Amino acid sequence: MEQESDLNWQNLEMKFGVKVFLTVLYSLILILGILGNSITIHVTQVLQRKGYLQKCVTDHMVSLACSDLLVLLIGMPVELYSAIWFPFSSASGNAACKIYNFLFEACSYATILNVTTLSFERYMAICHPFRYKVLANARTAHLILAAWLTSILIAVPLLITTGTQGHVVEPGGAPAKNLTFCTNLHEYWGMYRASVFVAFILYLLVLGSVAFMCRSMIVVLKAPMITTDTSGTSGPKHENARVKASRKQTIIFLVLIVCALLVCWMPNQVRRMMSASIPKKSWNRSYLLSYVKLHPIADTFFYLSSVLNPMLYNLSSRQFRTAFLQALCCRLSIEHVNKRTVEKSKAPHASSHSLRPLLRRKSQQKSTPPSSRDAETLNLSAESSPVVQKLDTPPAVSSETDT
Repeated sequence: MEQESDLNWQNLEMKFGVKVFLTVLYSLILILGILGNSITIHVTQVLQRKGYLQKCVTDHMVSLACSDLLVLLIGMPVELYSAIWFPFSSASGNAACKIYNFLFEACSYATILNVTTLSFERYMAICHPFRYKVLANARTAHLILAAWLTSILIAVPLLITTGTQGHVVEPGGAPAKNLTFCTNLHEYWGMYRASVFVAFILYLLVLGSVAFMCRSMIVVLKAPMITTDTSGTSGPKHENARVKASRKQTIIFLVLIVCALLVCWMPNQVRRMMSASIPKKSWNRSYLLSYVKLHPIADTFFYLSSVLNPMLYNLSSRQFRTAFLQALCCRLSIEHVNKRTVEKSKAPHASSHSLRPLLRRKSQQKSTPPSSRDAETLNLSAESSPVVQKLDTPPAVSSETDT
């Protein structure tokens, strides 16, 4: 870096008004993130018990919400102190610096890998529904475990390559005590650089795989539904406006997933690549200014990604949106899907039974018995009900879709 005489460190700090604005913004993001992800965990568990959501989807959503909560709780308070209010001093010790970087890195990549596993779960349900039913629960547990283990392995090098380090005023001099950073250590520069590049490659792979899966799901959702009648001939099924609207909503949801990964994560990845591309001792004034100005912008978008996930869930399902709003108002009350389905199916049949004559001709009795449909309705289970499939099958497959 440039010498102390050539660099006024106070000019690199944000103005007081900017610090106050970012503090309010970060606090708002923190409150919304904690509230949204906590309610998401509660709502998904309630929907599973009531039969509206399968366990495999619930596990993915809970795992993602937990990683988002950890990112907010671990990272945001430290960012407010060290990156905004006191950017050129570190009150924490060397061990605290290492633990913080490790936990934050692990939770951050657990979030993006949980998005990947959830997208893969939806990809299998929409594009390969028959394979999806085979060993669904076991596959879900393995995917979630692999996501967390991979994120931990990515974060392990930071236990070695990061720590507290003072700025050297002159070559060969002692570090200035009032300029102490929690940063990457210059003696482990090669290992730190390799870990950051590997993490960036993983991010690109995740972004590409999620984009591919979303594109495949959109192709399936845009394709017309094909039905086969009793004569064996196939033809396109007529879709009403509700089904078309539900398909369009699902496509928008899938596009937003890719956009969220790209927009919210890319600035942070650029900042990380800047720190790993050139050693700190080779940074000039303009490079350091660019890094300092990019830091709060990248962090803001990064933390927004933890707030957007509950919003995307609300966009994807009317049932989830209803339950989420009820939980937000502290009056969550949802009937079990079987009770709701049976009552809905009994209503039209009760009026038709009251108008049915007591005696019928034999030719009329050869038709389908009036009680057969009632029996099928009563035998509906929470897994096969069309209402259950709202959150775990594509709207094109379900007979009752969300809008």
